[in-house]
Amino acid sequence: MTRTTPSHAHGQRSAGQHTTRSRRTSHSPHSLSRPRSPWQALAIVLVGAFMAVLDTFIVLVAAPAIQADLHASAADIQLVLAGYQLTYAIALITGARLGDRYGRRRLFLIGMALFTLTSVGCAAAPDPGSLIAARLAQGLSAAAMFPQVFAMIQVLIPVAQRPKAFGALGAVIGMATIVGQLLGGVLISTGFSAALSAELFGSSWRSVFWVNVPIGLATLVLALLRVPESRAPEVRRLDLPGAVVLTVALFLLVVPLVEGRSYGWPVWTWLSLAGSALAFAAFALVERRVAASGGAPLVDLGLLRTRPFAVGTTLVVVAYAGINSFFLILSLTLQDGLGMDALGAGLVYTPLAVAFFAVSVIAGRLAPGRRVLQAGALVSGLGYVAAIVLVSNAGTGLTAWGLAPPLVLVGAGNGLLVTPLLNAVLANVGPKEVGMASGVLSTCQQVGGAVGVAVVGVLYYNALGDAAHHDTGAYGHALTIAIIFNLALAVVISTLLPFLPDTAAARSHAPAEHPNTSPPSGT
Repeated sequence: MTRTTPSHAHGQRSAGQHTTRSRRTSHSPHSLSRPRSPWQALAIVLVGAFMAVLDTFIVLVAAPAIQADLHASAADIQLVLAGYQLTYAIALITGARLGDRYGRRRLFLIGMALFTLTSVGCAAAPDPGSLIAARLAQGLSAAAMFPQVFAMIQVLIPVAQRPKAFGALGAVIGMATIVGQLLGGVLISTGFSAALSAELFGSSWRSVFWVNVPIGLATLVLALLRVPESRAPEVRRLDLPGAVVLTVALFLLVVPLVEGRSYGWPVWTWLSLAGSALAFAAFALVERRVAASGGAPLVDLGLLRTRPFAVGTTLVVVAYAGINSFFLILSLTLQDGLGMDALGAGLVYTPLAVAFFAVSVIAGRLAPGRRVLQAGALVSGLGYVAAIVLVSNAGTGLTAWGLAPPLVLVGAGNGLLVTPLLNAVLANVGPKEVGMASGVLSTCQQVGGAVGVAVVGVLYYNALGDAAHHDTGAYGHALTIAIIFNLALAVVISTLLPFLPDTAAARSHAPAEHPNTSPPSGT
């Protein structure tokens, strides 16, 4: 960059301002450097990932209390639960691309600020309509925040240490799933906590949203102080036509998946799914035209055609279909079949949570590669087989804590599978595509979870039939049928894994790392 020497005070100020702007927008590896402690910055943004996932599950526990206090209909409660997932899923890729253009730290801060603000809106909602609106906005704020975490790992953490970082992310996502149910149960079901929440906030359920506020404010301050800024090497205008068409396509896909079972799969759900296929085809056409005209498409279709990313994202969809569906059928069986309250059901997840957390951390320290992923698929598959045998043999004598051994296997298997898989998908993504790839990966997690829940819901309720609540035998039979679906997904994962390039073998022949991303600028 050529710099003009100023000859007077005004010129000196102009040159200084020009240099400052250049320093902010430059993406040369020589002008920017990684922070001294990237792990500190990562720990802060992982709080945002934890909160985004937590709020999907903590509200499940609060749903009955919300319905009773606000006199909400079943359809209202469904929208409270599904509205967050809907806006969250459809905006993830756009949120990632906005981070590429305007700064990942900036988008994380905006997302966290809005998430905190919308949590206040949820907690103070006087009626179902206000709560639904706040939840829709909360999903959008989570979509601005969450994909920046994936991108920051790629930018902040050196290649050799990324498996450990993804291990931490996997552990955080898994723990948020479990802690959401436990924390919700503690705040709503236990006498002292429920009474204190009712005294402070007017109703016990409002505390599940108020708890986000102090955490959000603290995270905002820490992120301002400790998280550096980063952008994509080539910053171009956002592909607005692509963003609009993709939003429509994801809306048409996710709405029937989330709402279909509760409405009995009417005709509109199937028309919506068919419309989503057409909308995705239109999106591909739009993206090709944007790329042909020299623009920056929202999603680089060329990346989707590369084997590592295509196979990896397919595996993510299948893996999260299994995880979310298993949590659903287990919670239904524990609460509706065995008569446990929300806190008791949440405690049953403890063996799974401990195994998942411990193995996720260990997996982050292992050499990444297909062997680890295959081991994860095998161990989780053994857990499903053990659960099927145990539940089938128990019959009406099924007990919650009798499920602990299979749950340990399922948790350990998913810890070996999910954490290294996230790293494997993003391992070969270049600096220009890291934001987009992060958004696609996050969207695959949400879509996979929605597909899994939709399919397993049909299998579970069809097997359950007209059984009464607390009919242990009937619920055990439905659980067995549904777990066969989870076992089938584990087999699919094992079948697909040989097509995923082995990152361990690739790295053993790779040259030393060179700066290939735009490292973050200092705060």
